[in-house]
Amino acid sequence: MSDIRKKSRILVIDDEPFALKLLETQLTQLGHEVIPYCSAADALSYLEQQRITVDFVFSDLQMPTMDGVEFVRQLVAMGWDGKLVLVSGEDPRILKSAERLASARGLRVLGSLTKPATREQLQQRLQSSTAVERRSTSPQSARYQPDELRRAIAENELTAYYQPQVTISSGALHGVEALVRWKHPRDGIVTAEHFVGLAEQYGLVDDLMEAILPAILVQGAHWREQGLDLRLAVNLSMDNLTALDFPDFVVDAADAAGFPLSRLALEITETRLMQDRLISLDIVTRLRLKRISLSIDDFGTGHASLAHLRDIPFDELKIDRTFIHGAGHDESLKAIVNASLSLARQLNMSAVAEGVEDSGDWQFLKGTSCDIAQGYFIGRPMPPEQLPHWYVEWMCRQRV
Repeated sequence: MSDIRKKSRILVIDDEPFALKLLETQLTQLGHEVIPYCSAADALSYLEQQRITVDFVFSDLQMPTMDGVEFVRQLVAMGWDGKLVLVSGEDPRILKSAERLASARGLRVLGSLTKPATREQLQQRLQSSTAVERRSTSPQSARYQPDELRRAIAENELTAYYQPQVTISSGALHGVEALVRWKHPRDGIVTAEHFVGLAEQYGLVDDLMEAILPAILVQGAHWREQGLDLRLAVNLSMDNLTALDFPDFVVDAADAAGFPLSRLALEITETRLMQDRLISLDIVTRLRLKRISLSIDDFGTGHASLAHLRDIPFDELKIDRTFIHGAGHDESLKAIVNASLSLARQLNMSAVAEGVEDSGDWQFLKGTSCDIAQGYFIGRPMPPEQLPHWYVEWMCRQRV
């Protein structure tokens, strides 16, 4: 049962008496018990001394003695495990920065609101607590041993899930991104972030790629036989770009599967690009000569994005999800997205937006020059047999 289906206990902090009273009244009208404080230090003392659970804290940022950022730091130090909403009249960029800081420190942040917040906005933030609860209660990353991964590779426990990518202008299915999964005998389906680092650490990246890429290409060829001409996007580890025969491996796997190289895209995460610059340049240049697309993944999160665009013959720019979600109502994100799209156009690259989480993100992108989109609003990663059913549902959604 979510927090908002019962009477919640909400602590509200604001040094302005009118703003404090307004928040208290609105939240009380929504059916919750409200504990008002005009001092962050006093509110912190209350939290430290109380045995009764406080479900939510609504806090201002600009306060005397102890400001909202200091208050957040103290909440983390005391191990408070409720949910936080920041409410402030400060510049939206400052407010968003404080929100990200609180989230990065491990607090469950429901978002931020600009003063004066309406009762409807308060209700929306409280309703979002269900999703935050789901994320916070998910199992912690499992710790696996290299021998476990070696066994998984040898026993064909690795598979791929596929996340749809659609053309923004028409909604048509453009392709899929193949995301490796581990069908663990104990833990079920394990996502890549829980074992790819292990593979890189123990030199298993090539073994992993040799186990999964041929199967992905076979699946792509199977879809083509069914009339689905999908482009396949596959993530590369930087360790794959250290072996000069890697392009030959890709070509041989595609030939064996009967999948055209021109419909394959390899995504390279810029944060780990070119550990050995000359070898990497050799490999990526040969891949492009074979008409394989190269996508710079998670664009904007690395340290040398522009240098990479100068040196590597990328033909696709993939804007990181942290810039896409919420860009429709965040001027800073909107500016970053538009600048990235302008850069892609000038370099004659197609642009992909990842992290399209809701209809707001989708509608925002439809008003831009972005070419392709993917994200949970469109479709979650899925086993290959579920793609036809998803496709029917997606086309029905487009007609509504």
